[in-house]
Amino acid sequence: MMKRILLSGFVFLSLYSVAQDPQDALRYSRFTTPVGTARSMAIGGALTGLGGDLSSAYGNPAGLALFKTNELVLSPGYTFYNNKSNYLGTSDKEDKSAFNFGTSGFIIATPSSGRSNWKNWTFGVAVNKLANFNNKVTYNGLNDKSSYSEKYLEELINNNVTDPNKAAQDYPFGPSLAINTYLVEPELDANGDATGYYTMATPQTGVNQEQVIETKGGITDLNFAAAGNLGDKFYIGGSFSWQFVNYERNQTFKESDNTSSGTNNFNYFTAQDYLQTKGAGLNLKVGMIYKPIEQLRLGLGIHTPTFYDLEDVYNTTVTTDLEGYAGPGTLKQSSEDLLGQYGQFAYTFTSPWKFMGGIAYVIREVKDVTQQRGFISADIEYLDYGGGNFADQNGASGSYFSDLNNVISNEFKNCINVRVGGELKFNTIMVRAGFGYFSNPYNDPDVDGTRMNISGGLGYRNKGKFIDLTYVHQIVKEGFYPYRLNDNYFAPVNMAGSAGNLMLTFGLKF
Repeated sequence: MMKRILLSGFVFLSLYSVAQDPQDALRYSRFTTPVGTARSMAIGGALTGLGGDLSSAYGNPAGLALFKTNELVLSPGYTFYNNKSNYLGTSDKEDKSAFNFGTSGFIIATPSSGRSNWKNWTFGVAVNKLANFNNKVTYNGLNDKSSYSEKYLEELINNNVTDPNKAAQDYPFGPSLAINTYLVEPELDANGDATGYYTMATPQTGVNQEQVIETKGGITDLNFAAAGNLGDKFYIGGSFSWQFVNYERNQTFKESDNTSSGTNNFNYFTAQDYLQTKGAGLNLKVGMIYKPIEQLRLGLGIHTPTFYDLEDVYNTTVTTDLEGYAGPGTLKQSSEDLLGQYGQFAYTFTSPWKFMGGIAYVIREVKDVTQQRGFISADIEYLDYGGGNFADQNGASGSYFSDLNNVISNEFKNCINVRVGGELKFNTIMVRAGFGYFSNPYNDPDVDGTRMNISGGLGYRNKGKFIDLTYVHQIVKEGFYPYRLNDNYFAPVNMAGSAGNLMLTFGLKF
């Protein structure tokens, strides 16, 4: 057994370690959780051709040009999750809930003066919780094919690390922690050089694997929009979004011996990871709506990629119990022990383009809105999730990001998402319903990431005041890999749960 000391001071080495993985590309580009005003959420978010809602600023901003009056909107909400996981044939579940908010802001509609064909111009400012990261996932299973710790072996072997001292110091967010807590041991030749590495974990007799992942935070989107109405036939608009990212994740992976043996030098180990990501992103949205006849509306929206500047702060801790192999009790070491501080890394992410089309049919549309009886609306959108792109700001990560981007392009595919909805109006009372289908972004046939939203709501409008209440039920299928290996088996975690979103919108026309 090689003698080592658990380091607790600053070690002179690189102070960064890139921690991004393919799943991060979806986090900042795939938003399937319903967001918006209660009205827009109730009809499934199908606003591309319909317009006439503050939430249009986030989809097809041309929809704001249908406003003829000013409007103030506030949308508080509440979200709850019911997560069911399946890993290696074992099921688990976890619940989580949190307050939320939908689209809130104001609209200023200004009539055009003179004899211009432009009927009015509309300006809007809105804020929205684009993504809500408050969630908790647990899973467990028995694995007799591989160990989480093998990813440490592969990193050392692939980098041809033959100096045990370098293995113990130069990888403070993974292999070094495993080396210094004796989870991973070197095979030494007569000169003291490492010819290979092995793990103390025992997948050959089975290891119990379990993980708890708790996340919080979100993406808040501040939007500035403008739109114009040309002859009540053609509407154009554009918006500028400034997105603020705050994501925090605490996850603990535990692997324990499946046998009752107390003498095989392995009881358990845990790998605890903390990550906080903060930053901001910018994008532009443009769109148009055309009314070939009074009852029919056709819409088109295009969203540029969002250009994010992000910074990670992170730390990893490995704890081992090896049944006396390295002395009595447990051994523990963190990245902070080695570095004297948490890791930090700045990078950029560019999300894919988004293209949207929509059609809406308004029943009995006349100038007197009290005579309108409702509408039916449908949207379709296209994204290529394989087009997400990471990059660092100074080239310090070498080929890591180019390799990661290749994995993203191979792992994810283009998707077509569909939303439909409608409303029936009974004087001052409205009844609404909607449906959304978000196709699977994964190329891997073992991972199903489809999602469906089923929504319904009520609305009340009278004398310039309105209130809307909506409930959206989301059926979730998702998948991810706890770890990846080049030369051995690794299994996905498949999620099949639900999320509920209750939204209330208050509004005032003035």
